[in-house]
Amino acid sequence: MNGSVRVLLADDQPLVRSGLRVLMADTPDLEVVGEAANGAEAVRMTAELAPDVVVMDIRMPEMDGIEATRRLTAADGAGGARVLILTTFDEDEHVYGALRAGASGFAVKDMALDDLLAAVRVVAAGDALIAPGVTRRLIADFVAGPAPAAPAPERVPAITGREQEVLTLVGRGLSNGEIAQDLFITVATTKSHVARLLTKLDARDRVHLVIKAYEMGLVAPPP
Repeated sequence: MNGSVRVLLADDQPLVRSGLRVLMADTPDLEVVGEAANGAEAVRMTAELAPDVVVMDIRMPEMDGIEATRRLTAADGAGGARVLILTTFDEDEHVYGALRAGASGFAVKDMALDDLLAAVRVVAAGDALIAPGVTRRLIADFVAGPAPAAPAPERVPAITGREQEVLTLVGRGLSNGEIAQDLFITVATTKSHVARLLTKLDARDRVHLVIKAYEMGLVAPPP
């Protein structure tokens, strides 16, 4: 992405927003273009300000972060903006809902500041991110939940055997490098498979490929 990453901060705590604004003000490639105190304001200001990334708290009055994310990512409501959910460990139960709503990333409020800034950049670049150190934990919790209803056969997109292998490993939380090593292919080939899967499955990003892998039955709940 060329130029500064335009960021909208959505959190009902002024102190949190102020701290993030000060932090990003000292970062040349990040620009805070606005602040929202609730989900409804975040939806409205996203339409007005066209940020690249909305850093979204989950628990907010009037409209929570999950509903705001759902509205932003539905029918191009975000105008290309991506949502990075910023929350705390005690809200793990909301992660699935946030990801299903269309969030492109999940970061925790007590992560290192440099990691948080990196998370904004990763999401702005079009990649998906779950905070380092909790990725496999969250995916493990995700697949351990109740199995979703199997999709009708005619609705399962046609993917190749190799793409199914890649999707399964994505669903298990492996990185491109780990997938390449596991399947004895190059990282570039892995990226190509992932790109085709995103298109075929109409997935917004890598996080949603995890959801697709689970819903298609490629990732089984642990015993």
